[in-house]
Amino acid sequence: MRRLLGGCLLSWTLLLTVQAAPPAGNLPDYPAVVPGQALRFPQDHGAHPAFRTEWWYVTGWLQAAEGPPIGFQLTFFRSRPPLDTRNPSRFAPGQLLFAHAALADPAVGSLLHDQRSARAGFGLAEAAVGDTRVHIGDWSLARDPDGTYRSRIPARDFTLDLAFTPTSPILLEGDAGYSRKGSRPAQASYYYSRPQLAVGGHVTRGDARTAVSGTAWLDHEWSSEVLAADGVGWDWTGINLDDGGAAMAFRIRDRAGKALWAGGTVRRADGDTTVLRPDQIEFSPRRRWRSPRTGAEYPVSMRVRAGDLVLELEPLMDDQELDSRASTGAVYWEGAVSALRGGRRVGRGYLELTGYWRPLDF
Repeated sequence: MRRLLGGCLLSWTLLLTVQAAPPAGNLPDYPAVVPGQALRFPQDHGAHPAFRTEWWYVTGWLQAAEGPPIGFQLTFFRSRPPLDTRNPSRFAPGQLLFAHAALADPAVGSLLHDQRSARAGFGLAEAAVGDTRVHIGDWSLARDPDGTYRSRIPARDFTLDLAFTPTSPILLEGDAGYSRKGSRPAQASYYYSRPQLAVGGHVTRGDARTAVSGTAWLDHEWSSEVLAADGVGWDWTGINLDDGGAAMAFRIRDRAGKALWAGGTVRRADGDTTVLRPDQIEFSPRRRWRSPRTGAEYPVSMRVRAGDLVLELEPLMDDQELDSRASTGAVYWEGAVSALRGGRRVGRGYLELTGYWRPLDF
C-alpha cells in the first residue's frame, strides 16, 4: 500500500509524482510527522490539509446471494501542492483530490476501474476537516456519527453503494499511529486502520443491481515526506483473518529488490496486538504474472512473514493491474488475495505491488 507512507503507501507517493516542480516564492511549510503525537478521534478521521498528502483507502471482498465472490477497492487522495502561498486567487489549486475505484471479478478476468481528479472547492470536490467527508463530484465517502462509513461510487462500468460498519476497535499502526517508513525519523506517516469492517449494500452493473455483503479494511494515512532516494516501490498487504484478527505488513524496496524498510502489525482474535520491527517482516515471491498490456511482471503470489504469522497470499485472479496514468501517473498491481496456511484459507484481504512497471520517481 503507498514513499514513506505505510498500509496504503501507494497513494501518497503517486500524488507527489503529478505535482509540478516547486515554484519560486513562499512555499508551503509542511508539518512534520513526529512521534508521541496522540491521534484524536473523531477529528483525525477528517482531513489534515496542512500536510502534503493524505488518503482514505478501502479494500474488501463482496459476496452476492449467488455466484463467486468479487474484490473491490476505492481510494480518495488529497494533496497540497508546492504552490506559492502568497497567491490570493480563489482558483489557485491549494488542494488537489484524486479518487480510484475498481472491481475484481474473475468472470471478467481483468479489473473494472475508473478514476476522478479535481481541485478542491467551488462545491466540486472537498476533503472536510473534523470527520471523514470526502467527495469528488458524485463520488463520496463519509462517516456517520455512529461510526458507519458510507460510500457511493457511480463509476463508468459499475456503481458501488456500500456501508462499512466497524466490528473491532481502531488499529493504530506503528508507535501509537506514528509509522516509520525509512531510516530517518522524519520518514514517517500518521497511520491507522479499520480492519474487519462489515460491508452491506449494492453493486450495480448495467441494469443489474445486486445486494452484497462482505468484509473490508480501511486505511487512513497522512504525511509530508517523500520516498527515500534509493527506494523504487513497495509491497503492502492488509488481511482480515477469518478468526476476527487482522494483519498488516509492508516493505519498501531498493533497485535490487531488497527491503530498505519494513513494518507491520498483527492483532490476534483476542485483541492482543504486536507491532513488528523491520527484521520481522519478509515478502517472498512464490509466482509471478506478466501483464500483456504493460509488460510489467508482478509477484502476484507471495509468502509473507509478519512475526510468527506466516501467510501464503493467492490472488483472486492474476490480472488485477491498475493503470492510473490518467490521474496519478502510475501503473501498479492492487488485488484481492486469499491468505492460506498449510493450504487452508485463514483470511482475505488485498495486496498492493508498486514500482514493478517502472521505478517510482520523486
